[in-house]
Amino acid sequence: MNTINNLRALSSLGVALALLGGAAHAGVTAAEAAKLKNELTPLGAERAGNAAGTIPAWTGGLTTPTPGFVNGGRRPDPFASEKPLYAVTAKNMAQYNEQLTEGTKALLKKYPDTFRVDVYKTHRTAAAPQWVYDNTARNAVNGSVVEGPAGPMAKGVYGGVPFPLPANGVEVMWNHLLRWRGESWATEFKGYQLTTDGRWVNVAESNNDHMMPYYVKGGSADKSTGDYWFVRTVNSGPPIRAGEAIVGRLNIDESKTAAWVYLTGQRRVRKLPNACCDTPTPFSAGIVNFDEVDGFTGRLDRYDWKLLGKKEMLIPYNTNRTNALKSDAELLNGRHLNPDHVRWELHRVWVVDATLKAGQRHIAPHSRYYVDEDSWIAVLGDRWDANGQLWRIPFALPMALPDLPATGNTTWGMYDLLSGSAFVTVLFNDKSMHYKIMPTYKDRIFTPDAMAGEGVR
Repeated sequence: MNTINNLRALSSLGVALALLGGAAHAGVTAAEAAKLKNELTPLGAERAGNAAGTIPAWTGGLTTPTPGFVNGGRRPDPFASEKPLYAVTAKNMAQYNEQLTEGTKALLKKYPDTFRVDVYKTHRTAAAPQWVYDNTARNAVNGSVVEGPAGPMAKGVYGGVPFPLPANGVEVMWNHLLRWRGESWATEFKGYQLTTDGRWVNVAESNNDHMMPYYVKGGSADKSTGDYWFVRTVNSGPPIRAGEAIVGRLNIDESKTAAWVYLTGQRRVRKLPNACCDTPTPFSAGIVNFDEVDGFTGRLDRYDWKLLGKKEMLIPYNTNRTNALKSDAELLNGRHLNPDHVRWELHRVWVVDATLKAGQRHIAPHSRYYVDEDSWIAVLGDRWDANGQLWRIPFALPMALPDLPATGNTTWGMYDLLSGSAFVTVLFNDKSMHYKIMPTYKDRIFTPDAMAGEGVR
């Protein structure tokens, strides 16, 4: 017994020393990684369904494009004929209490006459190309988390989910940040602000180019610069914002992440001094923070991340119908998105709590994220203010992209419970081009020099 206790003590000491030295967790053993071929999906989710039969087994995801699909065009809803199984409202929400996030419950209570959750049959559509699966298996063994200049960073990973068998909250959040969503794509969309008096105002009409250098086929961890997401946005409207542009280059080492804006009034490019955390984003008219983009984006050093476990929860999913409407106006309904056009399903999610570290500052000192086990998208979030009041609700609407294949969150936004305002963006319904898969871009496209050369007004 003493030997066992001594081994446990030495093990705990080793973990503590590793944390102090920067290595929070190393890769799993080859035997554990082998679970990705049977017990787990190739991206790390449980293959089996749940005991109740309300979550099916994963059988490969959705990899066949819906009839009528044209790259860049309006993606048909693969489940257009399905009807809701039931609806969760303010009146019956107690029945589903354990399957609802705190934010969802708050919206049901705040808007009891108009907000509801329409729950459909669960489809486990998440999928990826075989080379992404292969890279994910390698990452499982080779990946680790180390302490970098700007907080914990993933090391030894490339081209796949970094930690398909996560051991802590940091690894789950890195899985979200480095999730598979394609290599290069372009979008045309609009973004809207919900004012406190209940009006939806168009605050951005944008053309976006994206590239994930982390997923450029044929690369490797030892050759990677750490850049994982490039984005370039050029606004075509509304008139007051036409011609504005922003370029962002996100790096696994967040001290190397940088963003620049082109200001039409000054006809010059400026580097953003602090493109992270609770700094308001210029492309949202200052409504959401940089770390609320896509549910969560950016550095992890502000918080202590605690993995609370996995739960079965109702989340938006397979929401192709949201962007299959004839106009954005059909979706913008009163104080929230029109529940007629938002599909919810029951899925297993990883729940991660974020508590502000001692000595750090943030307008939301406590947050919670719900990360889909199949796609690693942080679909929903809860954020509390300094007084402990539930305040902001980031959300993402995962869309099935069987042509890649992938599950991508396109539309995303944030509800402000205290002010009654909101923001939602990446709505395609008013546009002819939606989410277009592109050939690999040239790196120079995502540079401040290129943005300055194209600036007009």
